[in-house]
Amino acid sequence: MTNVKTAMIMAAGLGKRMRPLTENRPKPLVEVAGKAMIDHCFEKLVDAGIGKAVVNVHYLADMMEAHLAALPYPIAIRVSDEREQLLETGGGLVQAEPLIAEDVFFCINSDNLWTDGPTNSLQKLAEAWDEDRMDALLLLAPRITAHNYQGKGDFHLDEDKRISRKRPDQPAPLIYSGIQLLSKRLLRDAPAGPFSTNILWERAIGEGRLFGAIHQGEWFEVGSPQAIAPTEAALADV
Repeated sequence: MTNVKTAMIMAAGLGKRMRPLTENRPKPLVEVAGKAMIDHCFEKLVDAGIGKAVVNVHYLADMMEAHLAALPYPIAIRVSDEREQLLETGGGLVQAEPLIAEDVFFCINSDNLWTDGPTNSLQKLAEAWDEDRMDALLLLAPRITAHNYQGKGDFHLDEDKRISRKRPDQPAPLIYSGIQLLSKRLLRDAPAGPFSTNILWERAIGEGRLFGAIHQGEWFEVGSPQAIAPTEAALADV
């Protein structure tokens, strides 16, 4: 099992689909089941034994930094400041890289909510990590356990757990959960400025170094205000 010590939490987005709730707060601070969505992420990090986190900020960054400073969790937090320019997922990772000491680290979207299966989901990724074969290992949710999701899926897995993209004219059985374990190798020769992590994933797919693990718990897409109530109801039954 790989000993992962650090996580990157992506928290800089504008949260447009969550309006009007995001007119006066960043999306990660929208409350679901009595706490901010980013706090749910921090609780999962604590459960997995993660001691350090880097959080990127852009929209209403002062409010986000104040929230992070007041958190009670035993995690050392550093902020990657994107106030001047929103860098998207890939650019955000590149800017945060100097703040991350370890080569292998988790990257988690702050608007994710999930429950664990028989084992801790982050530990499951760490156990499946293969340094020689992987540049990134994505946690993928099957449709049956993906709540509020209205899309057509993202990926397929082969017998070796290598990832391939959804075909344009067909649905795919697996959805990216917003949770991945990655090596800094994935970031090599990255473009400058804002760009999507999809660019780096595409290269890793071509090199046979993008892998997936099936999520064994429940996963919730909370992208709009309408998704909050059903998510809270489902979490109450867990």
